[in-house]
Amino acid sequence: MKSIEINGKSRTDLGKKATKALRNNAEVPCVLYGGEKTQHFHAPVKEFKNLIYTPNTYLVDLKIDGKLFKAVIQASQFHKVSDELLHLDFLQIFEDKKLTVLVPIATHGFAKGIQAGGKLQILNNKLKVHGFIKDLPDVLNIDITDLELGKTIKVGELSYENVELIDAKNSVVCAIRMTRVAKNEAAAVAGAASVAAKE
Repeated sequence: MKSIEINGKSRTDLGKKATKALRNNAEVPCVLYGGEKTQHFHAPVKEFKNLIYTPNTYLVDLKIDGKLFKAVIQASQFHKVSDELLHLDFLQIFEDKKLTVLVPIATHGFAKGIQAGGKLQILNNKLKVHGFIKDLPDVLNIDITDLELGKTIKVGELSYENVELIDAKNSVVCAIRMTRVAKNEAAAVAGAASVAAKE
């Protein structure tokens, strides 16, 4: 899985006044958990642009005062009105310990159901993947070539090397639904066939 580097500076003043001052200076207060001790730090909001506002999932090479930590985003907080990034929690991760992250899916192939007039519907854009850092994929590729009209692909039908999917096995990832136009055409054909049979 790809990584993004974030450069931050530690902070000791955790009061509301200091936090407000950071945000006024376009800095985001953050916390790193999971290591020997909890670390409070801040980084410029521009540092997080490619990490937060993307459909992709990244590991984070987090540098605090020059010291490197491997981490993933644990939680984020945004302003209810302006959608401004207010706070981030990071979880420190280690090469020898498994972790769970959300990984985006990517469908491939020209589904039989689409050829028959259906439309692809994605119900889960990301799935929970559990594994070691070195085995985590950037995307979960799904071949939909044989997916027929009205059929679905569920989590339990998918498998990937060296990682485990955590979502419920009966959870639907994608499906081919009949479009309104296709339904109308099917109804018209059925109606014509019925009339012809009566004649």
